[in-house]
Amino acid sequence: MQKRKALWLMSLGFFIVSASASPIAVSYAEEPGAMVDGAGFTLYGTESIKGFDAGKVERDPVCDQSKRPRISKVEPDEARPGDKVVITGENFGTKECFHAVTFSSASNKSVEFKFMSDSAIEATVPDAKAGMSFVIIVAGGGSAQSKPVLIKSK
Repeated sequence: MQKRKALWLMSLGFFIVSASASPIAVSYAEEPGAMVDGAGFTLYGTESIKGFDAGKVERDPVCDQSKRPRISKVEPDEARPGDKVVITGENFGTKECFHAVTFSSASNKSVEFKFMSDSAIEATVPDAKAGMSFVIIVAGGGSAQSKPVLIKSK
């Protein structure tokens, strides 16, 4: 019963300070989301947010997660470590939302890349063993894998 009463009071704009004893102590919040001094915990015992960096929140990119990236081709499709390749496709997102390029034959190696547009990335082939490799990209909408490309020996 007390839990239901507390939820009803919260729906009217009251902030619950303590729901552990009778009667329920409440404080009217000045505005939605207002902090009440001394109220470091919510009704369900999870710690509340006591502040945030508003500037960081404003700078954080908003990435469209509904558009899955797709690689249409990697040119050239034969390259040596140190060579540059251009990965083309669609839905790579924005520079802020594009995360990584990897080669399956050197998955533990960092790959240098340059974001060119929503549909093109330039990457440097890492030091990988010779043979077939997939190029994998990670963007805001997920990841995509190319058809195999040939990595030649140095």
